[in-house]
Amino acid sequence: MPGMTNDPKRRAAEFVAGGLESGARLLRRYSRQVRGGGRVLVLGGVRSGKSRHAEQLMSRHGQVVYVAGGKPPGNDDPEWAARVAAHRQRRPLSWRTVEPTDLAHTLRTTRAPMLVDCLGTWLARVLDDVGAWEQTEGWQQRVDDRLADVVDAWQSVTVPIVAVSNEVGSGVVPGTASGRMFRDVLGALNTAVAANSDSVRLVVAGRVVHL
Repeated sequence: MPGMTNDPKRRAAEFVAGGLESGARLLRRYSRQVRGGGRVLVLGGVRSGKSRHAEQLMSRHGQVVYVAGGKPPGNDDPEWAARVAAHRQRRPLSWRTVEPTDLAHTLRTTRAPMLVDCLGTWLARVLDDVGAWEQTEGWQQRVDDRLADVVDAWQSVTVPIVAVSNEVGSGVVPGTASGRMFRDVLGALNTAVAANSDSVRLVVAGRVVHL
């Protein structure tokens, strides 16, 4: 993929092509179903109740590592800080929150039950880190490497784990090229993680559908 272009139409096309290519490579690599321990993926739209369901699944464990996928809140975004605070308030005091930049390493090294919330915010952070929004040269390969590393780590987890992710394929087509690229890559990541999970649930309006 060449560096950033000044042609808006070409740049939009490269965004979409980049997302589709990354997604296709990920799905080719993780197309088979792997069975093993207690790996659960919970999907759902915004305000569907997916996080609450994931928390309920982990409530029987006394000590839980809560892996926050997004960036820590800052003073520049009070709305995001309020959302994060609301999530923290409803979690048990015995749960430990971590905000790692290297999710794969956390999956491989943590020995307590884990809840990852969520893969969508983590992916947005990764795309920012690798220069995807600006189409920095080599961003596709960097995204591929990070996603493959996480799926490999997910396969190796032996402790009980629940991951939450946004189901982005049921809404309207995003109105921007960057939005469509994010949708394509997250859809591929969800599919790869689901193929290597022991249970996949879809939460719609607070109701849980086992897939």
